[in-house]
Formats: sequence, C-alpha cells, structure tokens
Amino acid sequence: MAADLKDVEIEKAQFVFSVYDFEGTNSIDAFDIGGALRALNLNPTLDLIGKMGGTKKRGEKRVKFEEFLPIYAQVKKEKEQGCYEDFLECLKLYDKNEDGTMLLAELNHSLLALGEKLSDDELDAVFKDCMDPEDDDGNIPYAPFLKKMMDNMVVINLK
Repeated sequence: MAADLKDVEIEKAQFVFSVYDFEGTNSIDAFDIGGALRALNLNPTLDLIGKMGGTKKRGEKRVKFEEFLPIYAQVKKEKEQGCYEDFLECLKLYDKNEDGTMLLAELNHSLLALGEKLSDDELDAVFKDCMDPEDDDGNIPYAPFLKKMMDNMVVINLK
C-alpha cells in the first residue's frame, strides 16, 4: 500500500511523524494517528482512525513509521472524507437569509449533537480559535469559521 505514495508524500509523512514523535523513540502514540493524518491534509473520521489502529487514550499503543505509512496510504485512498466545499454546502443549509451567515446557536447545536459530537470543552476550544464575533441577531459568518477551522486543524483534545 505504501508503494502507492510518491516520494514527496513519504517525505511529508516522515516529517509529520517526527513532529508527533514527542519522546524521540521513532514511534508515535496511537492516540496521535488522527492528528498526524490531519497534519497531512487528510480528514479521517474518528471511526476510520479507530479502524486504522488509533486509540482513544494515550499510552495504550505505539506505532512505528513503517506501520504508519500504510495507514497514511490507506486513509489517503478513502473516498468518505469531507473537504472544505463539502462542509460549506452543509452549512449553507442553515443560511436562512442566504447571506453567508447562520445562527451561532444552530452551529453550536450541530457540533454538540450531530455526527461525531464534540464535548463542551472541545467546542469552546474550536470557537475560541476560529469564531468571529456574532452579530446583533446571533448570526456568524460560517465560511470564515470553516476556513479557519480547516486551515488551522485545531487540536481539540490532547488528554
């Protein structure tokens, strides 16, 4: 599988892997697989990260680069990863005035209750890092929020 990767992709993967190798052991905690994949501009779901060997807690398992590379190659092939345009289309459903804004309360509810739900603390971190102030009607411009969130790849859970 890793044979499908170009040399430049392998180099990027090595760099990202080295960033997540906090202890200098040539391995990363399996908890960080999702973060490393996101740093490589992928957008895996939590379910996919779990299927690829990611763990929900630190210290349960370590992954060497030789194990990470096939994971990267496989996730790169996955078709069910959203991109900015996909997410933007979803948020447009909440744009009742068709002016590029949506109610902050609706975004809040969606992130807490739908799909891969965020915790209150995770939501606070995302809003703090990516949210523009709401207007007098409680609306926020959703495109800049989404762009900031995807460009920054906000790390919301380092427990």
